Amino acid sequence: MPVFEVTCSLIGWLCLYLLFCCIFSQRGPEWSCRLVTLFHGVVIVLLTAYVVFVDGPWPFTHAGTDNTELQIFALAVCLGYFFFDMGWCVCYRTEGLVMLAHHIASILGILLALSMGVSGCETCGVIFGSEITNPLLQTRWFLRQLDLYDSLLGDAVDLLFILLFAIVRVGIGTVMFYCEITSPRTSLVMKIGGVVMYGLAWVFMVDIARFGYKKSRAKYKRWTENHKLKEINTEKLVGHSD
Repeated sequence: MPVFEVTCSLIGWLCLYLLFCCIFSQRGPEWSCRLVTLFHGVVIVLLTAYVVFVDGPWPFTHAGTDNTELQIFALAVCLGYFFFDMGWCVCYRTEGLVMLAHHIASILGILLALSMGVSGCETCGVIFGSEITNPLLQTRWFLRQLDLYDSLLGDAVDLLFILLFAIVRVGIGTVMFYCEITSPRTSLVMKIGGVVMYGLAWVFMVDIARFGYKKSRAKYKRWTENHKLKEINTEKLVGHSD
């Protein structure tokens, strides 16, 4: 168990948060925490992408194998962040039960992979799939804070977020889940953890689908109202000229 690496990771994320608090003191603590989350999302996606696609081994065929040094490093960096974010969420009470359950499941899954010394490749794969949408989620929040969300950029961020979540976390995640469940090397406790994470992904997917439907319906309603208003104004202009 790389306790030293996890501790250094936790201290590093905490120091980054305190630095952002000093720089953006007028914005409040959530602004700084979201910046840390955005920074972590970018770093961990790049790191786990290298672990999964370059360094290997391939998680779809080597689930349950021994952890490599790079996998251990990536898991330690991610675990330190989750400890920080979990503590912040509990302190400020900003998240609901589903998100807290996701954090707890992620922490337990990484702890198991590090303590047992196996299943690092599929755990890194799950982290990559889970965190690839996180930068978009944080970007959406910052756009709201800056009053830039109701724009073409906000629509593009939402659309890309929904597509990535559906394709990566649900689509490819289903294949990953099947490979982990059917792998003879994966331990029972890791398979149970996979069931929990896969179930949470579908809970989020249902919420995202509802959000997408409501936003699309509201956009269409607004478009029809604006179109009718333009027609009325055009008729008034034509009548006035006549």
